[in-house]
Amino acid sequence: MISVQGKGVSTGVAIGPLYYYQRAKSTIRRFEVADTEAEWARFKAAQQKAIDQLGELAEKAREEAGDDAAMLFETHQMMAEDLDYEEAIQGLINDTRLNAEAAVTDTAAQFAEMFAGMDDPYMQARAADVKDVSGRIIGILTGVVQGGIDSPVPVILAADDLAPSETVQLDKTKILGFITEGGSGSSHTAILARTMGIPAIIGVGDQLKPEYEGREVIIDGSTGNVVIDADEATKHYLMAKLDEQRKVQEMLNLLKGQPNVTKDGHSIRIYCNIGSPDDVPAVLGNDAGGVGLFRSEFLYLNCDDYPSEDFQFEAYKKVLSDMGGKEVVIRTLDIGADKQIGYFNLPHEENPAMGNRALRICLNRPEIFHTQLRALFRASAFGKLGIMFPMVTSVWEVKEAKKMCERVKAELTKEGIPYGEDVEIGIMIETPAAAVMSDRLAKEVDFFSCGTNDLTQYTLACDRQNADLGRFFNPHHPAVLRLLKMVCDNAHKNGVWVGICGELGADLSLTETFLSIGIDELSVSPRTVLPLRQKVRETTLSECKEKLLADLLSDENTI
Repeated sequence: MISVQGKGVSTGVAIGPLYYYQRAKSTIRRFEVADTEAEWARFKAAQQKAIDQLGELAEKAREEAGDDAAMLFETHQMMAEDLDYEEAIQGLINDTRLNAEAAVTDTAAQFAEMFAGMDDPYMQARAADVKDVSGRIIGILTGVVQGGIDSPVPVILAADDLAPSETVQLDKTKILGFITEGGSGSSHTAILARTMGIPAIIGVGDQLKPEYEGREVIIDGSTGNVVIDADEATKHYLMAKLDEQRKVQEMLNLLKGQPNVTKDGHSIRIYCNIGSPDDVPAVLGNDAGGVGLFRSEFLYLNCDDYPSEDFQFEAYKKVLSDMGGKEVVIRTLDIGADKQIGYFNLPHEENPAMGNRALRICLNRPEIFHTQLRALFRASAFGKLGIMFPMVTSVWEVKEAKKMCERVKAELTKEGIPYGEDVEIGIMIETPAAAVMSDRLAKEVDFFSCGTNDLTQYTLACDRQNADLGRFFNPHHPAVLRLLKMVCDNAHKNGVWVGICGELGADLSLTETFLSIGIDELSVSPRTVLPLRQKVRETTLSECKEKLLADLLSDENTI
């Protein structure tokens, strides 16, 4: 038996084979081949597999988001079997005896340069397509799996850490739990695990060895313990814990259909955070009241080029329709910082967390923002929509974003395209500037949603992605909680409701505090809805409110 210790960031017990995430290689080997016919056959086999994969993706996209969504993959299929493309690769293999991976790489560079140099914007956009198609073929040739997992059974996935662009492409049906070498509790791997309701452990360092792959592993997300080839006593203990976990869930299921009301009659809305239309069944299955945060940037992360208006419209429409009239708050594009997308061509920044990100990109590149807003307002005809702007620091930013909303509504009216008349406009409070200015900002919007991950980062000057700063990154810090109370007070004076969509919303040790300071809505991962409902229903707010507020404002509270 081998025991490895990390830090649990998503609770629960899971058992399965250990599997290492397969990441595409950054460099391609170049060598001369002896048998050019065999090498051409290698390419043809990989090409056909890529075409088949793209066909499957097109069908899945058609089912989930319509014909426009499928068109991207069908375009890639046609490019993969383009005769000029094929002949260029065949020429390099036959004439220079170049290996297939290098031949595809060189051909992709040649074709991408050719497309980029054309005057037609449509043809220029094909440069990204040929790179993506070629990358898929190269991945097949080098044994890299699309989505990072090639296993007939679900696995415990291990990695150094996963970027947002990698997490969004994972085959979620194949994952029982996560283990990462580094990372932090607010990393995207941790957030994904909590959304999926599966255990996750970070910070195991180099304790996992390559020879452990394929061996049975049990992970306990509450303790951070990883056990490989457990002995009978340890396995019995952990499996009993897994059984208890299932029983607790069965008890929590009895709370479905019950209101989120304290013993003395104070109610709060409990919503969910999602990153994809595929997450909606988990929202409904856990009886959430709505979606408090749909991270729209994951649509962009899952595309090889800017997603079209129709592609986005179908995704937003699906979420709103599937939620059956329950409120859905969609955050506008929030990239930059730790969420980088190649085709945006953002310049390198020394401090990207404070750089060109989120609403700043949208205001600096209005053509991108305009496309998303049109898709959002078109989708608003199919449900109850709230639109939320991230990374706000000033009133002028909100006013400019609202002007763009009015411009889009005027366009849709002129074109005879229906949209919802009751779309709420809100902002994220995730900078100290927004919290301090919340009295002024409240006059411009319908709601606030507090992003506590970034609010903690910026308030404490503490990088949320740096695992070495663990004890310094303290979301319970009085400075953070006092800012939240200030935001609630200013919002309610102006008739604006306040939610929390950051990870702190699921912290049951703070539920009474949030109720006491007047938070109206908590948006959490789907599996946290019922435990949070239970906590709310066990609370007598009148008994704890006065003491909690006194402690919060006390000079002695110097954590």
